[in-house]
Amino acid sequence: MTIWARIQKLSIGQLWKLSLLFLSRPRLIGPTLRATRKTMDICDRLYGKAHHKSTKGNAFRHALWNYLICHEHYKIAENKQKAVVWAKKVTTLYEKVTQNAIIDEKMDLHNNEIGRREFHSNILLKQEEIVSFFSEKTQKAVKITPESRNYPKNELVYIVEL
Repeated sequence: MTIWARIQKLSIGQLWKLSLLFLSRPRLIGPTLRATRKTMDICDRLYGKAHHKSTKGNAFRHALWNYLICHEHYKIAENKQKAVVWAKKVTTLYEKVTQNAIIDEKMDLHNNEIGRREFHSNILLKQEEIVSFFSEKTQKAVKITPESRNYPKNELVYIVEL
């Protein structure tokens, strides 16, 4: 599903919440959208439509998306912590307003955190390097179930095999 298609499915209240966040930091709209577009292009190329399901490709997408939002923000603010905080605000709010199943939301939030943590640790990676890094992590991703309580701290997680 494209970004625009996801946005069109949001309610007025959900759109309002997202709008308020972006209106609070209008300079970050462009970088956030750029990171989102790059993420979707890379994931479409690597995983086709599979990254729209709760697969390893989806885990990759969430980690990469967070890393790239941080990276794009950092180009403007040159402050690592602010970049991480912004990415967390955007992606956590996105998870809340899209109202996924609880397990999907937990999976996405976990993978988002891994992307931000990797940015914080390896801020200078080029896009090809971070794609390669997350591709390797994706190969070792851990399958979870609704009964899963503790997700592995440093590993991507997914729900569905394809």
